[in-house]
Amino acid sequence: MSEDTATLFCDTGMAARIERMEIDAITGGVSAGLRRGKAEFDGFAHEIAGGAACFAGPGSPLNKVVGVGFAGVPTVAQWEAVERAYAEVGAPVQVELAHLADPRIGADLTARGYRLTSFENVLGLRPRGRVWPASQSVEVRRDDEDGFDTWLDTVVDGFAHPDDNGLPAHEEFPRDILAAVIRDLAATGDTHRYLAYRDGVPAGGATLRVSDGIAALAGAATLPEHRRKGVQTALLSARLGAATAAGCDLAVVTTEPGSTSQKNSQAQGFALLYTRAVLVKDPA
Repeated sequence: MSEDTATLFCDTGMAARIERMEIDAITGGVSAGLRRGKAEFDGFAHEIAGGAACFAGPGSPLNKVVGVGFAGVPTVAQWEAVERAYAEVGAPVQVELAHLADPRIGADLTARGYRLTSFENVLGLRPRGRVWPASQSVEVRRDDEDGFDTWLDTVVDGFAHPDDNGLPAHEEFPRDILAAVIRDLAATGDTHRYLAYRDGVPAGGATLRVSDGIAALAGAATLPEHRRKGVQTALLSARLGAATAAGCDLAVVTTEPGSTSQKNSQAQGFALLYTRAVLVKDPA
């Protein structure tokens, strides 16, 4: 059995690579928002033990601590500094902690009064040496130059109406905040946008971000009236084909546990690599 077809095993080294890409994406989104001139707040992206504590504005999905646990354990003073930074902007501290991170961090956060609120799954596969057939009923176009507003409206509307399958999403955001964050994330790094069409009508959208040999499949959303029609599978296949063409050795996707997105990803050959625990501490 070849490496490409064998069950994918994730060690701490692989998890660290993926978490580094996540850090770059989130901090890039914060920077993109600041470049757009959000003068009403002071955004930040502070380094903490190899991870990053980010704030992109009131109520933003990018307000979180990511990537800690693979370059040392944060000190008490570092956690205190992070908590002060979020308290100054009136936001809770949300830490997304990989279960392969240093286990002392979870114990430290629990002792500091953080509460476990939810989980998210990180799945992966080796795209090399595989063929990803195009859908016969859904057309997928890479849309990097034209039609940005159509892509943005489609993805935002899809996210604004969450799928009821699986566990409920642990966060919900107003449409204007979703639109701003999706726009900012689409402007980061080597990120490409994809639109899926059914009968010539936009049905769903997604992004592909390539960095350091990893293809991150993110931002996938389908309009409610087009769900269960193969849209997500078509978007997955198109982006995996692009990842293969780009020579990526790893493709990853993050899903809610037990969701339709996880089901579709596993049907394409993705395996569960690790889980992130979401821990939150409200401002004092």
